[in-house]
Amino acid sequence: MIGRLLANGLGILALLAVVVGLYLAFFYVPPDTLQGDVQRIMYIHVPTAWVAFFAFFVVFLASIVYLWKRLPEADRLAYASAEIGVLFTALTLIDGSIWGKPTWGTWWTWDARLTTTAILFVIYVGYLMLRSFIDEPERRARLSALVGVVGFIDVPIIYMSVLWFRTLHQPPSIQRGGASMPDAMLFTLLFNFGAYTLLYLFFLVKRVRIESLQAILDTLSAEKAIHD
Repeated sequence: MIGRLLANGLGILALLAVVVGLYLAFFYVPPDTLQGDVQRIMYIHVPTAWVAFFAFFVVFLASIVYLWKRLPEADRLAYASAEIGVLFTALTLIDGSIWGKPTWGTWWTWDARLTTTAILFVIYVGYLMLRSFIDEPERRARLSALVGVVGFIDVPIIYMSVLWFRTLHQPPSIQRGGASMPDAMLFTLLFNFGAYTLLYLFFLVKRVRIESLQAILDTLSAEKAIHD
């Protein structure tokens, strides 16, 4: 009961943060000097990309823990985070295309960052499909963990692609030397980072809870079948 209330409270907080973040993005910050109002989608695009990368990092860590300790909880965490990562990767590709059309004149181009991001999406859609094809729990978890670990290699490649290759995509908005934007834009961007991270955590808590309840039901069903 307490866990459910805390999860619902997290959901309400995440929803409010996202709404405030949207207000800041579309009404608080001034338009970009070069791109105008279309640049406002950056405050959604960059945070959704961050959440996708973070979600797959959680998959990576949880998969390593599973391969090391064989903990079912780690497998459920990896599975839940992978689903959310796929969702936010899809959102990143969509809102990036919406930004790209007026900026580059096309919805899609085989730019290094776009291509590697599309590959990331395919890798983890494959991860989810693999889980649906294998019925035996331990084998499913083991093979999924291997994909979760190897697939994460693409994330640093995506991040570095704009530095390693000549691309249309702009360089990172926040780099080691600092942020190349006014304070109002930086504040709005960072606020949305926090808002979408809260949204990710809410989804993760809910999804892990569902998987845990499903595991209990599967165990009870198996025990009932043995006794019958």
